[in-house]
Amino acid sequence: MAPTTCLRLPFLPARARSTNPAATSPSPRRPSLKCSAANGDSSIKPNSISNSPAPAPRATVADGVESVDVNGLRRPSAPVSGLTVPGARDPHWLPRPLTSADVMDANGKGLKVAYQGCPGAYSEAAAKKAYPNCETVPCEHFDTAFQAVQNWVADRAVLPLENSLGGSIHRNYDLLLRHSLHIVGEVRLAVRHCLLANPGVKIENLKSAMSHPQALAQCEHTLTELGIEHREAVDDTAGAAKFVAEQMLQDTGAIASSLAAKLYGLDVLAENIQDDKDNVTRFMMLAREPIIPRTDKPFKTSIVFSLEEGPGQLFKALAVFALREINLTKIESRPHKERPLRVSDDCLLKNFDYLFYVDLEASMADPKTQNALGNLKEFATFLRVLGSYPTDVNEP
Repeated sequence: MAPTTCLRLPFLPARARSTNPAATSPSPRRPSLKCSAANGDSSIKPNSISNSPAPAPRATVADGVESVDVNGLRRPSAPVSGLTVPGARDPHWLPRPLTSADVMDANGKGLKVAYQGCPGAYSEAAAKKAYPNCETVPCEHFDTAFQAVQNWVADRAVLPLENSLGGSIHRNYDLLLRHSLHIVGEVRLAVRHCLLANPGVKIENLKSAMSHPQALAQCEHTLTELGIEHREAVDDTAGAAKFVAEQMLQDTGAIASSLAAKLYGLDVLAENIQDDKDNVTRFMMLAREPIIPRTDKPFKTSIVFSLEEGPGQLFKALAVFALREINLTKIESRPHKERPLRVSDDCLLKNFDYLFYVDLEASMADPKTQNALGNLKEFATFLRVLGSYPTDVNEP
């Protein structure tokens, strides 16, 4: 055992002896402050402060730790109300400095907004609806739009997330996890497909239609009724219009917007040719920084999580929201890219491991949302908040 070191205190002259008997007792030690986050003591609540021992009676402190009243009697710990401001206990909940996302002009003046596709794409129309005065930046692929924001080439990105007819755009769900961007808003856009062709071309001359795969699927029955049997898929609707115009095709039409017809000099042969007239696409607005959530207007929160294998695990996850009366507006499951297969207990079957994307009709500023996610984090193997943002309540 290593020898201990003895500290020698400097000699101090003796003071006059006091006649007060209390002065002969050892003087109490100064209180030592211990933070549970620093010493790893699991018996103390995080970020709580304990005093040991107290030098004198103190006023009652209702902060969730043992308190002392003016008579010197110890009282039990005061319960912490669920409505207590989290910042009083956890520094992570203290207000953060404002960012450009918080003070941005509502019309997006001076912003560069990335979207996927060529000029005239529906995504550009959604970007203009979200930020009317912005400068739009066309990108060849979805991944390029993500990178444009992450690398400061653009300030925002507006990308499709789901369509009322075609369902979810799975590629963008996967890219949300690959990039460290935040959803700061949503915008819904009514999609009105048009059949476009070069000047002088009639519908009866068309043998093929070119467009994005989802646009072709949304117009499948109408194209069949028009006698157009052959379909050709390309990356985006406006790109199809551009290709038809540049190649001066006489037997191929494009399915795109009326704006694309004006940009590329094509004729509109038919309007609203989608099979279902109520065709709405929901777009997400992405930024490098999150916005400060609020409770004075409708908010939505998007999360993604994974769970252990076992019966009732997903039920438990959804119950944390149901018990707090938090409505779910969407749930989407995607195979986990990093671990697509997991071995079951009998080691005979290998099952997919899934990520669950969920949209909550709630704001992260609401304590019950924080409590629900805290509950979910207790048994989820992975949890990430993708964004808390205002709900689009406008007409598509």
